[in-house]
Amino acid sequence: MRSDVDGVPGPSSFSGRWRLYFRERFPLALHAAVVAVFSSSSFIYVWVVLGQRASPPAISLTVAFIVTLLFFLQLRIADEFKDFEEDQRFRPYRPVPRGIVTLRGLGGLWIISAAVQTASSALLGMRTLAALAAVWAYFGLMAVEFFARRWLRAHPASYMASHMLVLPLIVAYVATCAGLVTLSAPLLWLAGTSYFGFCVFEIGRKIRSPSDEEEGVETYSAVWGRQRAVLAWLGAMAGSGMFATLAARHVDALPLTAGVAAAVVFLAAGVGGTFLNDPRAGRGRMFFAISGIWLVVIYLALGAGAWRALLADING
Repeated sequence: MRSDVDGVPGPSSFSGRWRLYFRERFPLALHAAVVAVFSSSSFIYVWVVLGQRASPPAISLTVAFIVTLLFFLQLRIADEFKDFEEDQRFRPYRPVPRGIVTLRGLGGLWIISAAVQTASSALLGMRTLAALAAVWAYFGLMAVEFFARRWLRAHPASYMASHMLVLPLIVAYVATCAGLVTLSAPLLWLAGTSYFGFCVFEIGRKIRSPSDEEEGVETYSAVWGRQRAVLAWLGAMAGSGMFATLAARHVDALPLTAGVAAAVVFLAAGVGGTFLNDPRAGRGRMFFAISGIWLVVIYLALGAGAWRALLADING
């Protein structure tokens, strides 16, 4: 058994090793909470846009949640494979380089998760299985980095832009669970909200104070400079907010969505200005926190508006 951090032995039991891996690399409680908001809000939004006048089936909501959560787990597993050599060299403190879990074990976990996704999707029919296959196909392209690894690694903006396209596909999967058959403008607005919203999260988690930068870790603050990184983060937030307000019009949630978006953007601008004026150690973590808040409140606003519209139809 390999050693844990600072020479402290890692857990020896099978379950202990996996609990440690999930705690460090994929905290289940946190991810489940965020995915629950994301998947359920997206689902009910599509449900209302389709003109449904009854409460959504619990099985469909559950399938959307489980499969979406496993999509994000699979993205984490794919990153472990893609980053293995760099992690060994620059980030030996991570669970895989430390030997807590192995790539073979992660591959097995991916297969198990795919089996659960397939069985769950099959409960809702062939369209849902086809949507699942579409997400997997894009996962495959991401895994080989679109056969342009060197070029993408040299162009971080293009790397992020190409990889974030998987989010609209995940939204399309959730929409299929809700009964969507053909594309419509509201779904495009929802997909745009997701695309830029997760760009906010991706940029926000890679903005750091100068003293917190690590050798071999290509953060946006290191590659673009702090000012450009903060502006890109705020720009992605503005893009996500714009699409969210377009989406909100279709479920009578425009005032709520625009209000919470404006409040968080105002907060984010303050955080960005504070960081640029005084980028002290640890202050970069604020961007990660605000990015998470952004995702949650935007989807809660859309979801709450859709639920309100549905209840009004049911009771009216």
